[in-house]
Amino acid sequence: MIYKILPLFLVFLMSFAPESVTHTDPKLIASTATNNLAAKIEMSYYSLNNNHFSLPEITCFTKAMEGFYALKEKGMIQKDVLTVIDFSLSSTKKRLWVIDLATNTILYHSFVSHGMNSGGEYATRFSNAPDSNKSSLGFFTTGETYTGKHGLSLKLDGQERGINDNARQRAVVMHGAKYANPSILKSQGFLGRSQGCPAIPEELKNKIIETIKGKSCLFIYHPSSNYEIASKLIS
Repeated sequence: MIYKILPLFLVFLMSFAPESVTHTDPKLIASTATNNLAAKIEMSYYSLNNNHFSLPEITCFTKAMEGFYALKEKGMIQKDVLTVIDFSLSSTKKRLWVIDLATNTILYHSFVSHGMNSGGEYATRFSNAPDSNKSSLGFFTTGETYTGKHGLSLKLDGQERGINDNARQRAVVMHGAKYANPSILKSQGFLGRSQGCPAIPEELKNKIIETIKGKSCLFIYHPSSNYEIASKLIS
């Protein structure tokens, strides 16, 4: 007789179980996803194969990776290659990194110029306006290459509204330049400056451009920029 009563008793007990057990809190899902991404980025940073290069600062790297994943989710990048430029650093320092995220390896670490109206040794002023001769911050995707007055050059598409989305109109591209060669540091004390382009040493130009061209992610960082990246990305 007890075997017949027991199932009914269990059903009775289950009817008092809280509803929350059968439902998932959306806030909990979002929080878990955020924590998982943060852990993934932190693990990636501390396991980077640095190839004897110095690492970017973790704050800069973290913001770069957050934007990389956001762009990848939108289908806007096709390569697991991330270029990071940290304009909080002096132009006398190497402040550009090219990272192969498939192997978690730093491929290149280079000097890079900022815009002539962004500052002298340090970049402190930024703009999205045509003819400003200032650098733009934020996330870009790399486009096609072409041969111009600086030889092989790479077009960039700004992916943040009001921050860098005039990059094509401004002809902000990656190219090599004599004024971006570190030898100039001996004569003037800081790297030469561009009209807003991230110009790199000529000896690395072809290698870097060939590696990052064709829908990879490029991020230009400065700590003065405190906007929310995800809300600015172009859909």
